[in-house]
Amino acid sequence: MKNNLCFLDLFAGAGGLSEGFIQAGFSPVAHVEADQAACFTLRTRMAYHWLKSAGRESVYADYLNSNTSRDDLYATVPEEIEKSVINKEIAEDSLKEIFGTIDMLLKGKKLDLIIGGPPCQAYSLVGRSRAINGMVGDKRNYLYVYYAEFLKRYKPAYFVFENVTGLLSAKNSRGKSYFEKMRKLFLECGYETEYRVLSAENYGVLQTRKRIILVGRKGNKTGFYPEPDMWQPKVTVGEVFSDLPVITAGEGAATPCRMKAYKRSWLYEAGIRNDALPVTWHQARPNNKQDLEIYRRVVDLWDKKKKRLEYDDLPERLKTHTNRTSFVDRFKVVAADLSASHTVVAHLSKDGHYYIHPDINQNRSITPREAARLQTFPDDYYFENVKPIPGRTAAFRQIGNAVPVLLARKIAEKLREVWI
Repeated sequence: MKNNLCFLDLFAGAGGLSEGFIQAGFSPVAHVEADQAACFTLRTRMAYHWLKSAGRESVYADYLNSNTSRDDLYATVPEEIEKSVINKEIAEDSLKEIFGTIDMLLKGKKLDLIIGGPPCQAYSLVGRSRAINGMVGDKRNYLYVYYAEFLKRYKPAYFVFENVTGLLSAKNSRGKSYFEKMRKLFLECGYETEYRVLSAENYGVLQTRKRIILVGRKGNKTGFYPEPDMWQPKVTVGEVFSDLPVITAGEGAATPCRMKAYKRSWLYEAGIRNDALPVTWHQARPNNKQDLEIYRRVVDLWDKKKKRLEYDDLPERLKTHTNRTSFVDRFKVVAADLSASHTVVAHLSKDGHYYIHPDINQNRSITPREAARLQTFPDDYYFENVKPIPGRTAAFRQIGNAVPVLLARKIAEKLREVWI
């Protein structure tokens, strides 16, 4: 097997899938992503990996400590590192330019692997329930066609395509399965495909989060699926948050916080805690009177029945959202004794209130860093805004949209084992 397997990440988001593959020893050639804030996050992360490989992590620490600017950080790494994050929507009129940039970055090398999955809204059950036409005809339904164009051009040995489980039931206006149309197209491109529905809590992640992971292999061989090794450690939310400082609603900051001692092992085994670098984004949203009244009801229901409150069960005076048909479990308890939390959602800053139960001694909503830990992002992962000014909304959206890093790493580790 080649030692330096290189990959391309399409629809990369903030890089959860990519980070897992990097941790497993794969090397990124480029990331393609339409969201500008996520692209800044990716550039910052790629800068970190380059600086780490060069033995210059102190430069990155200076940035996290706000001693240098984002532009200063980017100026310390080769220009091609910054260029490797391609801020483009993947569409017919952008393919030529995207291909040109990737070709330049490859410098004649063979691309071994493509990873990534199109935005999930058009396939998700929630997304379809919110749309008047069930998202039939939504252009995002057809992004897999462009994914196939990358397979045709670069002919990698494998590809890893991820998406929500709603893809299995999504159909077009003629009742045809999008998933089966995808697999047929990938076969026409020369790839056999096999898939599994993997649930993150079986791989060390404290979330009940399911994803379709489809793997394609060039040629006609079957029976190649890289079954990731399960890992179900005995760890709870209380332990995962135990070394973060106690803060109340409205407290904390995007800048580094003073950590408490951590004497256990899971945060290290999961690749989350890094004692050499500052920990950022431990910042709680403020609570208003309505939040606090709802939280009291949420906690009371949890303590008595271990149930999460549904939005329509609230009195009318406490309902401020017009959407009553989806995201009905907006208010979620995060209790210390839980071994698996509810899925961390992309709309955390708007619709999702993850309430820290009083048994963790903090009467407030979850912070971006806590959400990132539930997604198994390393503590040294910094989530950017478009402007170099921290913004919780951008951070939460990126964290919630991501594939849990540890799940990605488990897939990548097994893929390396079975590589051609």
